[in-house]
Amino acid sequence: MSSNPRLDDSRELLDSAVRKVFRRVVPLFVVMLICNQLNRSNIGYAQTYLEADVGIGAAAYGLGAGLFFVAYALFELPSNMMMERFGPKVWLTRIMVSWGLISAAMMFVQGPVSFYVLRFLLGAAEAGFFPAIIFFFTRWLPHSHRGRATAIFVAGSSVAAALSGPLSGPLLSMHGLLDLHGWQWLFLLEGLLSVVVGLFAYTRLDSRIPDARWLTAGERTALGDTIDREDAERAAGTDPATVSRWTLLVQPAVLMFCLIYFAIQLSIYANTFWLPTIVRRIEGTDDITVGLLSSLPWICAVIAMYLTGKASDRLGRSRPLLVGCLLVAAAGTFAAAVVAPWLALIMLCIAAMGFKSASPLFWTIPQSTVHPMALAAVIAVVNSLGNLGGFVAPYGFGLIKEATGEVTWGLYGLAGFCLLAALLVVMLHQDRTVGDGLSGTDDAATAPSTPTAATPTTTRKETP
Repeated sequence: MSSNPRLDDSRELLDSAVRKVFRRVVPLFVVMLICNQLNRSNIGYAQTYLEADVGIGAAAYGLGAGLFFVAYALFELPSNMMMERFGPKVWLTRIMVSWGLISAAMMFVQGPVSFYVLRFLLGAAEAGFFPAIIFFFTRWLPHSHRGRATAIFVAGSSVAAALSGPLSGPLLSMHGLLDLHGWQWLFLLEGLLSVVVGLFAYTRLDSRIPDARWLTAGERTALGDTIDREDAERAAGTDPATVSRWTLLVQPAVLMFCLIYFAIQLSIYANTFWLPTIVRRIEGTDDITVGLLSSLPWICAVIAMYLTGKASDRLGRSRPLLVGCLLVAAAGTFAAAVVAPWLALIMLCIAAMGFKSASPLFWTIPQSTVHPMALAAVIAVVNSLGNLGGFVAPYGFGLIKEATGEVTWGLYGLAGFCLLAALLVVMLHQDRTVGDGLSGTDDAATAPSTPTAATPTTTRKETP
């Protein structure tokens, strides 16, 4: 037992505050991400009907699916700057309500042009959502808890993918109700759900720790002081005047972050938009069975993400886990391209466990190695450029399918990108200072999660 009662009290207050954040905020963010993923990926289940009803072929579908990410990349950094100005409470509500309304408007698609326009607008509306959540965690949780929080949050996308199949079947089956097609009901109801959740989130979120009336004064102080101390240690030895948001793209570390995240997103969105098509190769499937079978890889991914998130926080090392997950993703994706359809589904379950777990593990690295003053901008830049994988994957797969009738060569390409990402993670410097605005510590090298009697002023470095 500690001989310092004040230290014990401070630890208890910090632990209590963290538990409240996990109970109040993290589940809400998971629900928000589920809505987000339903609205950006439901076109995968509507694809066949969009082609039959309004003439959107495979290439047009792939281009429209990808245009979302072009807009996302263009508006990501401006959106994140607006989030810093207005606060997460207002800006996250704005994002959810606007994307919900635009997603619902997809029910009015009349052909390729309107499909392109609405997908582009949906990307613009959603831009800034994911980095705003990641940045929120850096302002509300000590580093030692962010890996688990990020893993739980990102698991929401896999939960959404697992739910989207079982949900899409019944919604598509509403064809003819009120003279609407089933795909129109799919877009309308899932879009309106986002609007409702966005308005509810406004009543539950606070932008800053001092505004959180659901924390006691002692909890607010303990939580805020711990995060401030970690920021100070991460920024030690760096002149704030040298931290420039506008030179981030020429930082080698940031460029590597973008490439790694690009490869991860390439795998995620290739499977998000084309998994139902791959599953349809299995004989005897229909809308209901395709939806159910398509949920299996994402269910496996949820379990894997939770376990790897806990392992990352416990071990204090996310790099080895990240490399391992990327190698698993590469092996599973390659195998899925060469085996029979039923075995391909099993291999994609393994691949999904790898590339989905890689996403939250990846974010622990920039969260803990980027100067606090530049963190929001770095997250936005990495997320926006990395998300261009969401454009390349569906569009590229669409071109490959139109040219060959299959998506096999696309799977080969995904496996190669996962291997490249694993190599880049290994190459990331663990000890070297990497330019203005970035510290040279590894993802595990941060301040302790609880107050100590004598906190060191230097940051530990992970042993390679």
